[in-house]
Amino acid sequence: MLNVMKKCALSLLSVLLLCLTVGDMRTAKAESYTPDAYNYSFWGDAVPSPEAYSAIDLLDGERLGIGAFSEPSDMQVTEDLEIYILDSGNNRVVILDDQFELVQEITSFTIEGESSTFANPQGIFVNDEQHLFIADSGNRRVVHLNQDFELVKIIDNPQSELLNDQFTFTPMKVVVDFADRVFVMADGVFDGFMEFSVDGQFTTFIGANRVRVDPIEYLWKRFATREQRSQMVMYVPTEFTSLDIDERGFVYATTADNSLDVIKKLNARGDDILRREGYFSPYGDVLFARNSGPSRLIDISVADSEIYSVLDARKGRVFTYNGDGHLMYVFGGLGNKIGEFRTPVAIERSGDQFLVLDRELGEITIFTATEYGQTLNEAVRSYESGDEEKAQLLYSEAVQMNMNLEFAYTGIGKALLRQDEYEAAMNQFERSLDQSNYSKAYLLFRNQELREHFSLIMTGIIVVGLTITAFVIYRKKTRKNRGASV
Repeated sequence: MLNVMKKCALSLLSVLLLCLTVGDMRTAKAESYTPDAYNYSFWGDAVPSPEAYSAIDLLDGERLGIGAFSEPSDMQVTEDLEIYILDSGNNRVVILDDQFELVQEITSFTIEGESSTFANPQGIFVNDEQHLFIADSGNRRVVHLNQDFELVKIIDNPQSELLNDQFTFTPMKVVVDFADRVFVMADGVFDGFMEFSVDGQFTTFIGANRVRVDPIEYLWKRFATREQRSQMVMYVPTEFTSLDIDERGFVYATTADNSLDVIKKLNARGDDILRREGYFSPYGDVLFARNSGPSRLIDISVADSEIYSVLDARKGRVFTYNGDGHLMYVFGGLGNKIGEFRTPVAIERSGDQFLVLDRELGEITIFTATEYGQTLNEAVRSYESGDEEKAQLLYSEAVQMNMNLEFAYTGIGKALLRQDEYEAAMNQFERSLDQSNYSKAYLLFRNQELREHFSLIMTGIIVVGLTITAFVIYRKKTRKNRGASV
C-alpha cells in the first residue's frame, strides 16, 4: 500500500512539473531558442533568419575630437542625412554630416540679448526647414531655433482649463508636423501627447492610452473598505515612452505596458490607425524568458514606405515592421561585442543604415544592410510605390535567401493580386497561411471565372432550362394521351 501511495505521489509530482514546464509555451520556447538573427512563424515559433543588418563601426565623442559624450539621450537624422545628437550630460547638441564628420556644436543660444544654456535636455527634433526643437527638460521648456540656431520661440508653462493648478511642464520628447504643430511627450502626463499651435499655445491632448484594469483587483475594489481602496493602485492610462512622425503627419508612438497595442499610429484626431495584419501584433518579441519579461520598447523610428523600427531596451534588439505589421527582421542585443549595447536609448535610420545610441557607453553603433536586408527593404518599397512586378521579383529573391520568411509569400500574393493573377495569388496566400487575403483572392478569382465563362454558363443554363421544360411538356402530353386512350 505504501509503495502504491509513493508511486501516486511521484506521478502527481511529474504532472505538476510538466504543467509548469508547458503552462507558458512562450516562456518554454524562448528559453530553448536564443538565436542572433530570427523571425517568427505563423505558429509562433522562433525560426532562424539570415542577418539583415551588421554592425560596421562605432562613433563617439573622443573620435570626433570633442570629448566623450555624457549620457546622450536622443538623436535625429534629417532628409539630407545630417545627424543631430543630443549630448544631455554635456548640455549640447552635436551635428554631424552624412560622412559622420563634425559640423558644429550648439551649447547655447541668445534670448533677449542674453546667453541661455540647456539643462539636461532629453528630446530633439529637426523639421524640413532645418528648424531645431529641443525638449529642454531641466529648464522645463521646449526651445525652437531656426536654421541659423537663432531663437524663434520658447514653449513653457502652458495654461489651460485641461491642466490642473499643480501641473509642472517637463517635456521629454518632441516632434513637429508639416503644419508646424508641436507634439510633446511630457513627464507625468497620462492624457496623451500635448499639442501646441504654431505660436506655442497649448491646445489639447491627443492619443491617450486606454486604462488597463485587472478584473480581479477591480472586483476586489468594489467590496473593499475605504481604507483598503485608498491603498490600492489607481487605474490610470499608461505613459508613452517615445514618438516619431512620418512625412504625412501621422504620429507613431510606443508605450511601456504589456498590451498588444504598445505601438500606435495616431491620426490628427488621435485615433490609432496602425495596421496589425501580421501573424502577431507588433510588440517586439513574441517569445520571452520568464526572468526577463516582454520587450520594453523605448524608441521608435519611422522610415519611408510605412516601414518603422522599434528599440527594445530590455534585450537591446531592433524590430522592424512593414506597414501591414509583418515583422521584417530583428537584429542587435545586449553585450560587449560590436553590434551589442549596454543601455540603448535611441534609434534612427540614415538611408539604409541604422544608428543606435547607447547612453551608458556614450557611443553610436552604425549598422549597414546585408544583401538580404537590402532585398527585403526594396521589396517592401517597390510594393508600396506600386511596382508590383519588381516587388514580386524581390520577394521571390528574399524567399530564396530565407525559406522561413513566410510573410514574403503574402507579399508575392499581394503583388500578383494587383496584377489580376488571382489563382496564382491564392497559391501564395495558402503558403503563407493568410486566410484573409486568400478569401479576397478567391472571391476575385471566382468573379473572374464567372465573367470569362458567362456566355457558356448562361448557354448551359438556358439549355438545361429548355430541356426541363420540354421534358415537362412531353410528360404532360404523354399522361394526357394515356388518359384519352383509357
